Amino acid sequence: MPSVDSHVPAAPAVLPPAYPDRAAWGTASKLRAWQAEALQLYLDKQPKDFLAVATPGAGKTTFALTVAAELLQRRVIDRITVVTPTEHLKVQWAEAADRAGIAIDPTFAGGKGRTNKDFQGVAVTYAGVAVNPLAFRVRTEKFRTLVILDEVHHGGDALSWGEGIREAFDPATRRLALTGTPFRSDDNPIPFVTYEHGHDGAARSRADYVYGYGHALRDHVVRPVIFMSYSGEMRWRTKAGDEVAARLGEPLTKDLTAQALRTALDPTGEWMPAVLAAADKRLTEVRRHMPDAGGLVISGDQNTARAYAKTLRELTGEAPTVVLSDEKAASKKIQAFSAGEQRWMVAVRMVSEGVDVPRLAVGVYATPTSTPLFFAQAIGRFVRARKRGETASVFVPSVTRLLSFAAEMEVERDHVLGRKNSAEDGDIFALEDDLLKKANEAEGASDDLDAKFEALGSDASFDRVVFDGGDYGMGGDLGSDEEMDFLGLPGLLEPDQVRELLNKRQAKSLAQEKKRGKSTREEPTPVELATHEQVALLRRELNGLVAAWHHRTGQPHGVIHNDLRRKLGGPAAAHASSTELKDRIELIRDWATQRRA
Repeated sequence: MPSVDSHVPAAPAVLPPAYPDRAAWGTASKLRAWQAEALQLYLDKQPKDFLAVATPGAGKTTFALTVAAELLQRRVIDRITVVTPTEHLKVQWAEAADRAGIAIDPTFAGGKGRTNKDFQGVAVTYAGVAVNPLAFRVRTEKFRTLVILDEVHHGGDALSWGEGIREAFDPATRRLALTGTPFRSDDNPIPFVTYEHGHDGAARSRADYVYGYGHALRDHVVRPVIFMSYSGEMRWRTKAGDEVAARLGEPLTKDLTAQALRTALDPTGEWMPAVLAAADKRLTEVRRHMPDAGGLVISGDQNTARAYAKTLRELTGEAPTVVLSDEKAASKKIQAFSAGEQRWMVAVRMVSEGVDVPRLAVGVYATPTSTPLFFAQAIGRFVRARKRGETASVFVPSVTRLLSFAAEMEVERDHVLGRKNSAEDGDIFALEDDLLKKANEAEGASDDLDAKFEALGSDASFDRVVFDGGDYGMGGDLGSDEEMDFLGLPGLLEPDQVRELLNKRQAKSLAQEKKRGKSTREEPTPVELATHEQVALLRRELNGLVAAWHHRTGQPHGVIHNDLRRKLGGPAAAHASSTELKDRIELIRDWATQRRA
C-alpha cells in the first residue's frame, strides 16, 4: 500500500479510536441497529466493493460516513470521492460529512485537478464524472481513495455515464455503493455491482446488506405511508378534433390512460385544485400533532408547478416555496424550507431523490412520470421519521400503475438483467409485468391521439385509501363523510393503529352502505350488481378476510396479499378480476379452516 501523500491532511482530531471500541465522533451515538450491523459486516469483510441497499430515510449517509471515518482513522484510505445524482446532493453530503468531522469540497470539478489542504475529499455528480473521467482516474490513482457511489443505480442511466464511472474509479482502493431503489427497468448493468445468474438465466443484482422499507417500518425508522387515491371524469379534445371522455382509474389503453392523467393534472381543470384542497385539509389535520409538518407537490414541468403554486396561495393565503431544477438558488430554497415552517413546497423533480426534508408529511404526486423507480424515489421524500408515530399521506391519481406501486411499498426488488417475460419462472411479479408489457405494446383504441391535445374539463371524486397492500373506502363525492373520515385520521399513529383505524372506517362505510341500501330496496344479489360493483364488493370481502388473517397471525397485510398472489398468480388486489378475487377469497378461507383444524 503506498505511503500517505504529504499533502493529504491527517484524520481530524475529533475522530476517536476505531469501531467497535468507539465509532466516528458524531455518528456512534446515533447509529441505528441496522447501521451498526452493516458497519460490523463491512469491517469484518474489508471488501473492495460493498453494496448497501437501504430504504429512503433509513440513514444511508450516516452509515457511509461512519465507514469513511473508520477507513481514514485506520489509514486504509487517504481521500474520499462522493458521487451523487444532483448538484444539490453534493452540498448535502458536504454538510453531513462536516458534522462527522470530514471536510468535503462540493465545488470540485474534474478540470480543477486538486483541492486545497483543508479538504479530505470531494463531491461530484455522475454527469460531471462522465464529462472528464480521465481526470478523476488520475486523482483516484494518486491517492488511496474511497469512492462513495450515492444512488448507484444512476450509473446505468446512460452508456457514457457507466463507462465514465468505470474508467474513473476502477483503480479505487475501496468502493461503497448505496441505493434505496436498486431495481431498474432496463438491461443497463450498474457499474461495480455484482450480478448472479439464477435458474431462469437472468442475472440479478446482489447486495451485501439490505434494509428494506418493511423492516424499517417495523423498527419505527420510517413512517407508514397512507395513499389517498382520487378518481373523476376527464374530458379532452384530440388534435383531430374528436372529443373524448373517460373516468380516471377505469381500464383504459395506454394512450387513453396517459391522456386522462394529463387532463387530470391540467391546472386549469377542476381535478387538480380539488385534490390540492383535500391535501391541504389533510395537512391541517396532521399539523395538530406535527406543528411544523410540510407538504410537497411533485410537478411534471415548470409551468404547471407555477400554476399549482398559485392555486395553493389562493387556498391557504400563503405563498408556497417553488423549486425549479434549473434555478441556481434551488438548493438554498430547499434548505430554507426544511428549516422553516411554511406549509407547502412545489418542485419539478428536484426533490424526487436524496433530498432530506424530514418535516415533509403530506405529498401530492402530480407528475405524469409513472415508472417504479421514480415513484419509489418520490415517496422516499415522505418516509423519514423524526419520532415514533409520525405518518405520511400521499395523494395520487387513480391510475393502475401508481396504485400497484403503492400497494407494493414493502416489496424489495433487485435489478434484473435479461429477465424472461414468463409468468412461470417463479417471480410473483412476472404475470403483472407481462400484462403491463403487453398493454404498453398493444395497439391503442385511439392511436390518432396526439401528444398535443386540449383539456376540456375534469372533476374529482374520492376513490379509496391504499395502505399496507390493502384497499379501504368505497369512494365518495368531495367533502362527503366518506372522504372526511380518511382526511381526518390523526397525524400521530403507529402502523398497527393505522390499520385498526382504517378497518374501523371500512366497517363504518360498509354498515352505512348496507343501511342506505335497505332503506331503498332489498340488498341486491351479486347477479343484479353491475360488474364494477361486483368487483368492488369482492375486493372489500377479500380485504376484510386479509385483515382478519392479520389479526390472527400478525403478518402484515401486504405480506398476506403477496402470499395469495404467489400461490394463485395475478396482479395486485386493486386490479384483480372478479375470478381472481374469488379464488383468493376461497384460498384464505381454506387457510382459516386448516388453522382451526
